[in-house]
Parts: sequence; C-alpha cells; structure tokens
Amino acid sequence: MTVLNRTATVIEPDRNAAWARSIRRMGQRIGDSRGLVVEGKLTRMVGLTLEAVGCRAAIGGRCDVVNSANESIEAEVVGFAGESLYLMPTGDIRGLEPDARVVPTGGVSEARVGDELLGRIIDGSGQPLDGGGALHATHRWPLNGEPINPLARAPIREPLDVGIRAINALLSVGRGQRLGLFAGSGVGKSVLLGMMTRYTNADVVVVGLIGERGREVKEFVDNILGEEGLRRAVVVAVPADQPPLRRMHGAMLATAIAEYFRDQGKQVLLLMDSLTRFAQAQREIGLAINEPPATKGYPPSVFAKLPQLVERAGNGDRGGGSITAFYTVLVEGDDQNDPIADAARAILDGHIVLSRRLAEAGQYPAIDIESSVSRAMNEIADSRQLAAARDFKSLY
Repeated sequence: MTVLNRTATVIEPDRNAAWARSIRRMGQRIGDSRGLVVEGKLTRMVGLTLEAVGCRAAIGGRCDVVNSANESIEAEVVGFAGESLYLMPTGDIRGLEPDARVVPTGGVSEARVGDELLGRIIDGSGQPLDGGGALHATHRWPLNGEPINPLARAPIREPLDVGIRAINALLSVGRGQRLGLFAGSGVGKSVLLGMMTRYTNADVVVVGLIGERGREVKEFVDNILGEEGLRRAVVVAVPADQPPLRRMHGAMLATAIAEYFRDQGKQVLLLMDSLTRFAQAQREIGLAINEPPATKGYPPSVFAKLPQLVERAGNGDRGGGSITAFYTVLVEGDDQNDPIADAARAILDGHIVLSRRLAEAGQYPAIDIESSVSRAMNEIADSRQLAAARDFKSLY
C-alpha cells in the first residue's frame, strides 16, 4: 500500500504536466484560428456577374469559387441585395456549375511591390508575363492606395523636361502634375507616350497598358520602350480580352507601384493608356449589377471611380518623391464633349489635345496648341517664357 501511494505520488505530477502542455497547445491553436468559414453556393450567373447565397463578405472582399475540376477561381464582391452577394471574377470562369462552392477568404486586394519589379512586365494580378522567372517582391501595398492629406502635399514648383519641345515650351509640365492626352483613335497617343517614357528625366517609369490591343504590348516594349528604357520601368499589361475587374485592377496596380516608389523618395513618371478603358471596365461592372445608367450609358459609379484613381498621383509629403502622371483619354468620334473626356478635364491639372486634322497633314506630334492647356505652367515658368508662349499662340 505504501509503495502504491508512493508510485501514485510520483506519477501524478508528470500526468498534470502533460495535461498542462496539451491545454497550452490547444489554446495556441484556438488563438491562431481565424474562426469558422461559412461557405455559400453559386445560384445564378448572368454575363460575368456571379450571384451567391449562404455566405457573407464585405464589398471588396475576396472569395474563391470552386469549379467542377476542384480549381479555385478568384472573385471579388462588387455588390449585394438581400441575402445575395454579387461577385465579379478576376480570371477565366470556364467549368463553373450551378451550386458551386463559394468560400470567402477574408482577404482584400493587395499589390506586391519592391525594386524587384524594375525591368519586369506583369499582368493585372501582379504575375510576370515576360518569362523572367518568379517575382520575389515582399512588400505589400493596398491596391486602393493610402490617401494623402491634401494640405501635406508639396506644391508643384519644379519644371519637368518630357523630351517634347512643343510641350516643354508651350505647355510646361511640373513634377507632380497630372495631365491627360485627349485624342481619337490612330492619332498618335501611344507613340507620344513612348517618347515621354524614353526622354523624361525620372528615376522610375511605371507604364499601365489597360484595355488596349494585345499586339500593342509587345510593340510598346520592343519598339518604343526599348531595352534601355525597360531597365528603369515597370510595365503592367492588361489587354482588352481580360475581364473588366482585371482591367480595373491593372490600373490600380500601376498606381500602387508608383505610390510605393514615390514614398521611397523617388521621382516617378506614371503613364496610363488609357483612362477611358478603365472607365469602360467600371461601366461593365456597374451595368452588370443593375446600376442605372446616367450619361451615355455610364453609371454614376464611373464618375466616382475616376477621381479616386487620379487623386492618388501627384506630389507626396514635402521633401518626398512625386508621381507625374499622363493619362490617355480616347475621345470617341473626336467629340471633345464625350462624358469621360469632360470628367477627366475637370479632375486633371491640364490636357493636351491631339488633332486628327494635324495628323492627317503629317504633323507629329499632332498637338493642338490652341485647345491644350497646362494649369501649372504659371507656377513653374518664368515671365519671359510665359510671354513668348502667349505671343506664339497669338501668331499661330
């Protein structure tokens, strides 16, 4: 009896210690858990809009839709009505079936940024297109950006040489300015952008080719940007055959990359071709979720998204870097009163209009000086240049 008691006395502490370790492990597992994930199911699909029930997610949240091959298709929440969530896929939707599983991931869209992106060509999701191997950028940046206090922004005071004499002399551009290139199709917008890419004095160049022809991507990189220009550039290419949400993400990704380098104190040149395709992608999404059209088929959300994108460019805090941005605006039918062109003029710091009449006469770049204006020129040019520019326009 004495031996048994002694044995029990020795064994009991070991058993208690084992239980304590087991409880601690269980507590750690509970603490690391993100909770139960309530899955839903796909009930309806019209065009590119997916409708799911049985799950909850916030606007902008990500969900995985599992297709018949047990592959996950990423989608983003773009709206809701009652118990239904409206999702927009970011990739190919082949293989989806009724009642497919919809799994909220709880994540939001982020961009991988870093110096590793220099010299690379990526798509709207940040994946490489150039065959140069995997990207190892470790820094994360919100795809929707981080707003800057407008009173903390440095003013536009320093002129920027863009390599185009007509612009430098008559439409001077300042560091941190945001301008639009307005023109119809085939008037030379992309070529003018390429000239600025090669000759502008900037530390980093970020090019967003959004919603244009896939053929233009390779031509822009090989013929316009060139090997030398690509070394200090990042190209985000999302051709027209991509889903509308991917096209929107491409524009936001290019802006997020430019924001990262600006906050590193660098002078960044952001070139986006085109702002119109970004607006058209938002129009497709808005109409797909039954948002009422307002002007020429554009729903109100389009005119809310444009300033949200454009206002992210510009100067940072005083003493920091800057983003000088050029956005091409496709003027359909050469109508300068097109809704997107009219909205863009109101939110940009100037506009450069390319004339079809001058292009047909063989004048390149076909800049219509009388219709163009740089709103920052009075702040960055001296009185002698301003007077000469006024005299030239008067004679012209």
